[in-house]
Amino acid sequence: MKTPLTDINAKQAGVLLFSILIVALCGIVYELIIGTVSSYLLGNSVHQFSLTIGFFMFAMGVGSMISKYFDDQFVRNFIFVEIAIALVGGICSILLFIAFPMARALYELVMYSLILIIGALVGMEIPILTSLLAQKRSLKESIANVMSLDYVGALIGSVSFPLLLLPSLGLVQSSFAIGLINILVATINVIVFRHYLRHYHAMLLSCIGILVLLTGCIFYGTVLTRFAEKHLYFDQVIYSTQTPYQKLVVTRSTTTREQRLYIDGHIQFSSRDEYRYHEYLVHPVMSIPGPRKNVLILGGGDGLAAREVLKYDDVETIHLVDIDPEMLRIANELPMLRRLNKGSLDAEKLTAFSQDAFSFINEPGIDYDRVIIDMPDPHNEAINKLYSREFYTMIKRRMTPEGILVSQSSSPFFTRHVFWCIEQTLDHVFDNTLSYHTALPSFGIWGFNMARNNVAFPADIEFNIETRALTQASMQAARNFDKDIAKVETTVNSIMEPKLYHLYIEDLRR
Repeated sequence: MKTPLTDINAKQAGVLLFSILIVALCGIVYELIIGTVSSYLLGNSVHQFSLTIGFFMFAMGVGSMISKYFDDQFVRNFIFVEIAIALVGGICSILLFIAFPMARALYELVMYSLILIIGALVGMEIPILTSLLAQKRSLKESIANVMSLDYVGALIGSVSFPLLLLPSLGLVQSSFAIGLINILVATINVIVFRHYLRHYHAMLLSCIGILVLLTGCIFYGTVLTRFAEKHLYFDQVIYSTQTPYQKLVVTRSTTTREQRLYIDGHIQFSSRDEYRYHEYLVHPVMSIPGPRKNVLILGGGDGLAAREVLKYDDVETIHLVDIDPEMLRIANELPMLRRLNKGSLDAEKLTAFSQDAFSFINEPGIDYDRVIIDMPDPHNEAINKLYSREFYTMIKRRMTPEGILVSQSSSPFFTRHVFWCIEQTLDHVFDNTLSYHTALPSFGIWGFNMARNNVAFPADIEFNIETRALTQASMQAARNFDKDIAKVETTVNSIMEPKLYHLYIEDLRR
């Protein structure tokens, strides 16, 4: 070394303090990326984030302990750690997407390996930087500066990920971008502390090489994302975007031309049989005698349920509530979706609201004669609230005395306890419920639950509109449940005791 370590000047100390802020930011974002990818692919976000955070913190502790065995070449060690984090963290997202279709065990091996490696490397950074700053300031002052900047960096990272990185770059490019920031920190430290480095030129070239690599990944991120999505969805991806709320992907089979919509990795419909689902969702609740002037659709941003409701001439008002404005936009503008929904979102009777359904229904407004709940399956705690006792109670207050509600209720075969938990929760709020199911080639057996007050459901339902699948006889048969999907005793789902999404995970494991 050309200069003794004790000669760190104020400028160099400032660079170290800035580095602490940035590496803390990067560390928390890697944590959030891995937790988010796992939530998208495996569901149960509380479970995934809890495991990710727990193992990450554990790995940081291990990394901190390992750092005490390093030699006193603090600058060199810090730069090596940053280079390693940039490489591993930069590719973590795409590695997870590639591993997922192969096997669940392989995905979890990759996931936990990434958590432990990145966590350990992040844990090494703080002791190294504290030791460096202690050469200029007292140990007490160094620890105070390091920890305060570490917490500030974590705050910036945790806020910027959902508000900036995820909506603008998506998961794959976000990990590349954060890896790029790590390698920029390493490069700056190589230049600023070049007098302390024996192999300055080799380290600088290494940093520049990785910098170029990750920059290229950023510019070609769309191509890499498409590669990961093709690997994940198998079919051709014709539309993909990450919104502030969810990941929207539309695919098309190169052989059958079948088109599918995925939200957060979960299939929502297939063009091959979506008409069956939407006919069974909409027409039973719409065909029961009684007023149907005002109709509310919660979810259903694809416009397919609205297409079926528009078949009833006496409907005067349709309010459609979907939290994601991008879903409503592509349903109206993407040719494939617009062709399927027949331009339903442009109908004069329909008004679309880009709003959370829970908030919308809790606001004052008109009372509805028919309510159609077309939400995704309750695979996480955020969606759980839309199948809760509290939510149904709020809907009941916004229904006319003759009003009728229907909810898609997952599969009574694959998620039997979930289906009957939804029925049990509706039965807790309303006087009468009616359960039924149908067969969908893309999903298997699928179930629905209706609920109303005061009046019992009729023994038979007649349909006076054009359908492709649903008939009076098939609806009558749909009300009969075989022994293996018959009703089971479950609890009532509520916000205070969110049982439903736990049942969803347990049912899938069974």
